[in-house]
Amino acid sequence: MIKNILKSGALLLLAVGMLAACKGKTTTAETENAESVAAKQCPVVFSADSAMAYVEAQCAFGPRVPNSEAHRQCGDYLVNEFRRQGLTVIEQKDDITAWDGKVLHNRNIIASYKPELTERILVCAHWDCRPWADADKDESRHRDPVMGANDGASGVAVLLELGRLLSQIDPKVGVDLICFDSEDYGRPYWAEGGDGSSDWCLGSQYWARRPHVEGYTARYGILLDMVGGEGARFHYEGYSLQYAQPIVGKVWNAAHTAGFGEYFPMRDGGYVTDDHVPLNEIAQIPTIDIIPFSRDAGSSFSPHWHTVNDTPENIAPATLRAVGQTVVQVLWEEQ
Repeated sequence: MIKNILKSGALLLLAVGMLAACKGKTTTAETENAESVAAKQCPVVFSADSAMAYVEAQCAFGPRVPNSEAHRQCGDYLVNEFRRQGLTVIEQKDDITAWDGKVLHNRNIIASYKPELTERILVCAHWDCRPWADADKDESRHRDPVMGANDGASGVAVLLELGRLLSQIDPKVGVDLICFDSEDYGRPYWAEGGDGSSDWCLGSQYWARRPHVEGYTARYGILLDMVGGEGARFHYEGYSLQYAQPIVGKVWNAAHTAGFGEYFPMRDGGYVTDDHVPLNEIAQIPTIDIIPFSRDAGSSFSPHWHTVNDTPENIAPATLRAVGQTVVQVLWEEQ
């Protein structure tokens, strides 16, 4: 995906005002305020250890590059794990032609909680890995595949742990956990041509045009991308504000209610071409992106982004917990 387009947004002025209003009227006494916040916290606890084990399980297959054996085996693992959790699983398989003419055997995996309900929330991540470590400091490694512990496995690990917890959270709406494929096959720097965006997010583009259920819609969607990095901070993402500003407020407020406000500062990030864009523009589902932002990381996301060092030892369970518990809080608040 294209993850290095940084802009300041005038929309953020609106967002800050909206978020401040959403944070709402608290009592003047600090102790009363703390008690009030605690009373609003979801009692279901997201397990960082469990999520970390899911990261390691995916990486144990190797880089999940489309059409590889590791990709096939990991896809089977995800399907079986969601089914073991009691969710209804639909596999959306089709061949998609990539920018280089290669036919990718795309496999979107949808795990549904209470599929009979019409009111639904969508939480998603991509599960494939980039074939090229084209941001690595060692140029000799640029054509090596990326393990994708953070850029891929971390978001899916949160989905898997959410799947384990959904019956305890018991939201009053249906929930669809979607693992999108073929997200990170975008054109590398040495390949000429392309428009800079359509090469990426092929699985979500496909799903947005042909959802797994005819006429599918959802109240909103939450995309999780690179949600396990040490020291990660999740700022407002520009397209999220453009298309789904109220959902940004809902999620960032939930993070603060859950006690993880330091991970979700109410500050400007950047615009990122990611799986939420086709969900907004094609499927017309207001969807936000929880994705890290840092001006000091060497990229806008992580020092390990699109390098051979995107491995499990560089994942921070505390970050997985912060993001996972935030989404738990969001779902628990749904009525």
